[in-house]
Amino acid sequence: MRSVDIMAVRTVFDSYFRVVEAKVRYQLPNGQMSGLVRRLSLERGDSAAAVIVNTVEGTAIVARQFRFPTARTGPGWLLELVAGVIEQGETPEACIRREIFEELGYEVSRVDPISVFYTSPGGSSERVHLFHAEVIAELRTGCGGGLPEEGEDIETLEIPLAHLPKLLDSGEIVDAKTLIGLRWLADRLDQPGG
Repeated sequence: MRSVDIMAVRTVFDSYFRVVEAKVRYQLPNGQMSGLVRRLSLERGDSAAAVIVNTVEGTAIVARQFRFPTARTGPGWLLELVAGVIEQGETPEACIRREIFEELGYEVSRVDPISVFYTSPGGSSERVHLFHAEVIAELRTGCGGGLPEEGEDIETLEIPLAHLPKLLDSGEIVDAKTLIGLRWLADRLDQPGG
């Protein structure tokens, strides 16, 4: 593993998101250290997301919601896994349990970790903690739909598991965490006993 020297870090913007500027040097393939370079990073915080399966109905549950950054170059309304930003002092598991209840209205008895990955490491520090959860109708004790005070208006969709490969090939899923999570689920279903 090559070394990195972080020489200085300062916040250049701090509102809903925080942007930091770093001055760094890193080891080159020849073993020498690079010159001082400037890098910016969007410090959004980590998030948690879940691949949710209704085991009785044989469906994957996703949310459709408006995402402004995609409205100028894409659909605006995206199909996504349930997800949310991990709050200070909260574990990734507690976050995804909270988000599943807020967005879908389900209590879950168990969530299993799948992976942790960076969303856009060239410009953001955000990592996604991806989980798998199974639900049944009896566990739906809330309304779902998101939190109105946060401007959320979330539609719930149930996709038959047999339709996942076609959906993934259609190009309709353009959110990275959702592509990763639903591809994981489709691959799992293709395995013997899946």
